[in-house]
Amino acid sequence: MKTLYLDCQMGAAGDMLTAALLELLEDKEAFIAKLNHLGLPGVRFEPEASTKCGIVGTHMHVLINGEEEEVMVHHHHDHHHHEHEHHHHHDHEHDHSHEHGHHHHTSLHDIEHIVSHLAVSEQVKANVLAVYRLIAEAESQAHGMPVSEIHFHEVGSMDAVADVTASVY
Repeated sequence: MKTLYLDCQMGAAGDMLTAALLELLEDKEAFIAKLNHLGLPGVRFEPEASTKCGIVGTHMHVLINGEEEEVMVHHHHDHHHHEHEHHHHHDHEHDHSHEHGHHHHTSLHDIEHIVSHLAVSEQVKANVLAVYRLIAEAESQAHGMPVSEIHFHEVGSMDAVADVTASVY
């Protein structure tokens, strides 16, 4: 049996984890082709050879409808920043919930629906959903609300679903 240790003291971005795991495979191109045919709406994986500080590896681009979602998130944050640059001169508290029209809030049910239609084994589907259920349980405890009321923000994005699915697969 082989054992793989991941030291994630500072976290691990999904695209980085996917790229690192890809390095373990003999036929990387075949695996990328499989990832690109999983049935994730608008998702395309594009690996790129990368060298940083003399270390050779792979950078995984995860494109959503032709754009890296990271770029799209920065756009939203810029938009968000401009939206709230005005000053409040009211005598009431402003509860800032981050729930604006441009953010899509994905429920566990939404994730289950996406995963149920993927072209992967039932075991991979079960493992992807197990990851999301753990996240939902942690969010539930942190926010003091039932799992059924939890909505994912960044981890509910299609980019995150792609990262979790690719890593599990």
